[in-house]
Amino acid sequence: MTNLLKDVQNLLTDLVARYSHRVDYLMIRLEEADGTDILLRGDKIETLSEAISIGGHVRACYKGGWGLSSFNQLSTIADRIEEAIVASRMVGDEKTILAPVTPVQAICEFPLTGTNPRHISLSQKKALCEHYSELLKSVDKYITTTSVRYADTSQRVIIATSDGSLIEQSWTDMEMRFAATARNGDTVQTGRETNGSRKAYEDLNNLDEQVKSAAQRAVSALSLPSVKGNTYTVVIDPILTGLFVHEAFGHLSEADMAYENPDILEVMTLGRRFGHKELQIFDGAAPVGHRGSYFYDDEGTPATTTQLIKDGVLVGRLHSRETAGKLGETPTGNARCLDYHFAPIVRMTNTWIERGKTPVSDLFSDISEGVYAKNWLGGMTNGEMFTFSAGEAWMIRNGKIAEPVKDVTLSGNVFQTLGDIEAIGDDFYWDESGGCGKGGQNGLSVGCGGPSLRISGVVVGGEA
Repeated sequence: MTNLLKDVQNLLTDLVARYSHRVDYLMIRLEEADGTDILLRGDKIETLSEAISIGGHVRACYKGGWGLSSFNQLSTIADRIEEAIVASRMVGDEKTILAPVTPVQAICEFPLTGTNPRHISLSQKKALCEHYSELLKSVDKYITTTSVRYADTSQRVIIATSDGSLIEQSWTDMEMRFAATARNGDTVQTGRETNGSRKAYEDLNNLDEQVKSAAQRAVSALSLPSVKGNTYTVVIDPILTGLFVHEAFGHLSEADMAYENPDILEVMTLGRRFGHKELQIFDGAAPVGHRGSYFYDDEGTPATTTQLIKDGVLVGRLHSRETAGKLGETPTGNARCLDYHFAPIVRMTNTWIERGKTPVSDLFSDISEGVYAKNWLGGMTNGEMFTFSAGEAWMIRNGKIAEPVKDVTLSGNVFQTLGDIEAIGDDFYWDESGGCGKGGQNGLSVGCGGPSLRISGVVVGGEA
C-alpha cells in the first residue's frame, strides 16, 4: 500500500470520526477512474477519448433525511461534509432506519484473467474498432449505416462509514456494441450485437463472427415476411430469457420500488406464487467473473446471492440498508451508484433464471403453430407490462423450427407470463452485454443469464 493511499484512508477515517456525532449516519466515498471511449459511425470517428476522473461524495442521514454533496477536489472535502450534514438536518423529520451491517476493513481487487485494457494503446483500440467497422460494411451492398462503440474503465473506490467500515475496491470493465442497418427501397432492418467483460481485453479481440452476424441478420430480414400478429406459444433463447428476467421482473424486485409504491408492495408479497414449481430466480454480485460482480456494494454491505423466486414462489427482494430497515428485512448488498456524482440506489447485479430439466429440443414438441425468438433488438417495460423485440425469429410448425420471420415483438404482463412458463430448458447462457438504467444512472454494468423457455399465450406483434 502506498503512503499516499494510507494518508487518504487516515484522512477519511479522521473526518468521519470528527463529524459523525452531528448526524445518524455519515459516509464518504472516494473514486478514481480512467477509461477509453470510442465511437465510429460509418467512416466517421465521432468520439476518440481517454479520460481520468477523481472525485467523491459525502452522504449524511439525520432523522431519515438524506444529504448528498459531491466533489472532485480533496481539499474541499470538509466543506462538502458540512453541506451534506446541513442538507440532511433540513429535510429530516422522521426516524433513521438502516438495517445493521458488520463493520469491515478490507482491500479487494476484482482479478483480471488476461490483458488489462489500460495496457493497450488508444491507437490499438481505434484499429480494432475500424476492423469491426469494415467487417460490418463488407457483408453486403445493402448495408447503409454502421456503428461501433468501444468503452473501458478502471475504477478504484474507497468507502469510509460512521459504522466503522473502511473498504477499498477496484475493478476493470469493458464493452463493445455493434449495429448495422440495411435498406432496400423503403424497407429498413437493423441488426445489433453487444459484448462485455470484466476479465480480459482478449474477450473483445476475436469477435469477427459475432460482428458479421449483426449485419447478416439485417440484410436477411429485408426479404423476410413479417410475422402474423397473434397469440402464440413461444420458445425464447437464453439471451431473451436474460433480458426478460432483468427488465420485466428484476426491476420489480428492487425494494425501493416496493416501499415507495404500496400497489407494487402488495403485488410483490413474499410467499405469493408466481410460476411453475421448477422456476428459480436469483440475483447476486457474489458469483465471480460477471459484469455485475463485486465484493461490497456502495454502502459497504457484502455482496450476496439472493433467491428471489424459489419453486415458483416469491421469497426475496433486493435491498439497500434503508429499504431493508424500513421493510424489516436483511440487506442484500444491492446499493449501487454509477459514479461519485450519484447516491447509491437499489440496483440489480447479476440476475438469472436457473437452468431446468427439459431438453431444448423437447421445448418445441407439440407446438402446432408457434414462434421461436432469439437475441434482442430492443424493448421497454412499464410497471408490470413489457414489450421486447427479437433479433431473430422463426415460426414453429408441428413441433419443428420452420420459416424465418421478422418484426417479432413479444408483449405481456410479467406476472401472467411467469405463470405461463410451461417448460424450462436444460441449457444456460450468461449474457455479459448488459448496461442498466435507473434514476438517471444509465449504463451500470450488469449480467443476465438463463435457459431457453417455453411460454404459452404470448402476444406477438406483427402484420394484422
